[in-house]
Amino acid sequence: MSTKPKQLRLGAFIMSSGHHLASWRYPAARADGGLSFDHFRQIAQTAERGKFDTIFFADGVAVRDRDRGVEVLSRTGHLVHFEPLTLLSALAVVTEHIGLAATVSTTYNEPFHLARKFASLDYLSGGRAAWNLVTSATNAEARNFNLDKHMDHGPRYDRALEFVEVVTKLWDSWEDDAFLRDKESGVYFEPEKLHVPNHKGEYFSVKGPLNVARPIQGYPVMIQAGSSEDGKNLAAQTAEVIFTAQQTLADARAFYADVKGRLAKYGRHPDQLKIMPGIFPVIGSTEQEARQKFAEIQALIHPQVGLSLLGGMLGEIDLSKYPLDGPLPEIPHTELHQSRQQLLLELAQREKLTIRQLYEAIAGARGHWQVVGTPEQIADRMEEWFLNGGADGFNVMPPYLPGGLEEFVDYVIPQLQRRGLFRTEYEGRTLRENLGLTRPVNQFSQKSGVSELVGASS
Repeated sequence: MSTKPKQLRLGAFIMSSGHHLASWRYPAARADGGLSFDHFRQIAQTAERGKFDTIFFADGVAVRDRDRGVEVLSRTGHLVHFEPLTLLSALAVVTEHIGLAATVSTTYNEPFHLARKFASLDYLSGGRAAWNLVTSATNAEARNFNLDKHMDHGPRYDRALEFVEVVTKLWDSWEDDAFLRDKESGVYFEPEKLHVPNHKGEYFSVKGPLNVARPIQGYPVMIQAGSSEDGKNLAAQTAEVIFTAQQTLADARAFYADVKGRLAKYGRHPDQLKIMPGIFPVIGSTEQEARQKFAEIQALIHPQVGLSLLGGMLGEIDLSKYPLDGPLPEIPHTELHQSRQQLLLELAQREKLTIRQLYEAIAGARGHWQVVGTPEQIADRMEEWFLNGGADGFNVMPPYLPGGLEEFVDYVIPQLQRRGLFRTEYEGRTLRENLGLTRPVNQFSQKSGVSELVGASS
């Protein structure tokens, strides 16, 4: 066990031109970044220069806002971009230390495909792969997979839990030292170290074994992002990192205590799960400069696009017939985006926001924590959350790219390092080593013992 002071974790959450809804229109942003490998290579290497734990790509399997009409669609950025595992495989070649994380849905994939792809990425990157487990959120995605509507919330999470069970069985098909490749004897692997999963459950029937050896990390790091009750329970059982959206330190502390408190039920220690809220930082050399920068990008929001974003996040609600400068109408409970709907409704009520003000409030961070100020002010706020039980680290969401991430690395990271809150060098070669997470033992192995600790718990 290491005795060094606790340090925060940082992920670089990347969208093609930046996280702000209008980022593609911002003069300093790369509007065509979604299909430029050079753009993403620059971003990944910038994040690695800043010693980030991960670079993370969210994903969905439908064109965003497809159902809002072609006029809205024509004004919306982030529509076309690389499939993230393909992109991360390429980025593995041009980086050495940073973790490579991607969203892949349990609802619109099969366990064998996912297990094989992430095991391959783990080998290609030398042990830096991470899977953000989601259950998807939109009917538009369902309609790309032979369905009329998205699966209901409860069964979706039940299926996800079994999905994880199958995937981990597949990753454990081979013991770590199964492959002898002994040319003299002609024995390629030891037969007793092959474990055929032969899974038969409610949702899946998968025989196996996987045709990739056990991943370098044992399992790629498991990330989860749901904040509903089902999502928190799934995270307590399966996740090693959880991404969450919180607006205040009080809310962040409550979420942190809630999820960490669920771990004991599943035989887990609080250090086995890193909670990383999203932070949307707008950085200026002075607070006035930061606020001016934010005002400039906010002015680029087209009302139709703002309404579309808000309506989608509230559960695919059509808000176009309501006055922009009036209050939100009564919003029915939704099976889609449950936790985010609640967050937005609470924000609108707490701040007494009109429809326009609410979509302006979320246009950058989509409900995540938004901080506008100098590097010192941003570091102060991060330190406050970190030291007061609100976070183990943060998922940094640059407003625009590539400049927004470069500013964070050049100005905020040094502030955190001077305070002893963030690393100056990577601790190891694998993502698990850098996050201080244990390497899981093979569930089928006959060997006794507990998980091997390959990184210092922090």
